Amino acid sequence: MRQLINVNIDAVDSLVSPERLYERIPVTEKAQATVRQARTDIQNMINGTDNRCLLVVGPCSIHDTKAAMDYARRLSDIQQKVSAKLMIVMRVYFEKPRTTIGWKGLINDPDMDGSCRVSKGLEIARELLRDINELGLPVGTEMLDPISPQYTSDLVSWASIGARTTESQTHREMASGLSMPVGFKNSTDGSLDVAVAAMQASKNPHTFIGLNHKGNVGVFRTKGNPYGHVILRGGKKSSNYHPENIKQAVDDLTNNNLFDRVMVDCSHANSGKKHEKQGEVLKNVIHQITKGNRHILGLMLESNLNEGSQKITDNMADLAYGVSVTDECIGWDRTVELIDYAYNAL
Repeated sequence: MRQLINVNIDAVDSLVSPERLYERIPVTEKAQATVRQARTDIQNMINGTDNRCLLVVGPCSIHDTKAAMDYARRLSDIQQKVSAKLMIVMRVYFEKPRTTIGWKGLINDPDMDGSCRVSKGLEIARELLRDINELGLPVGTEMLDPISPQYTSDLVSWASIGARTTESQTHREMASGLSMPVGFKNSTDGSLDVAVAAMQASKNPHTFIGLNHKGNVGVFRTKGNPYGHVILRGGKKSSNYHPENIKQAVDDLTNNNLFDRVMVDCSHANSGKKHEKQGEVLKNVIHQITKGNRHILGLMLESNLNEGSQKITDNMADLAYGVSVTDECIGWDRTVELIDYAYNAL
């Protein structure tokens, strides 16, 4: 028997249970209130009863919690000034899908050295989420690992499923049980079909194996998540944020009896992976809204304290402060300019 199982497993490390981590880092009343209100607001925006524009903005990935809190405090100050027209959710991504290999994010490898101290990563992530929510600033993140939401999801107001995983049955099942609205990105080739299918699947109940709060394996039976929506992120051949693209997406959603509001990702294929072009996308989409398009739910921006990106080095002290270690981001000044532009235009 032992010769037949775990043949390629080198080691199995113990992992803190969700219940234990909740005890170490409890959710505060202020953080609860932030999450509860934000989820309700986003649901109302998806069903069309709140006409504000949802703006999910923040770093491509989080690797430095000090810089992340610096960014969060600045964003919180802006949020309070623009809340009549814009609902701002901070992008706080801890897990990164890799095409081949590479750093998988703060939860998987918090020390960025291949040691993969996952329990430490979960603790850092939960603490950061709590601290940001205590500012009154809601948080959005990508749900990649099907187990990690048990450790952090009570502090998340909006979630996304990435282009590489939208087609995955595991992620559709997971989304059906998540407690917050979930955006599904179109596939990397630009196809919308998989995102529409993901919305249909996650809207329905599912049964799957997962980890409960005590850290035991259990069978989860979900109710289905009614607040799925599409995120247009472009494809290999072209962008998909122009009026004709959005009309096609809305037609597909309507024909499948799904919510007919879409988000636009200003980064990735829509900007040709050039961070400085995110502003062009945002202005185009905001213009569509001002011309009466009520099918646009909101936008996503990849933004950091300083623009561009940097490579991970052996010495963390060598990393520049507030600069992405994954995709390139626009800097803070440009971020403020674009938020102000959206607010004034709307």
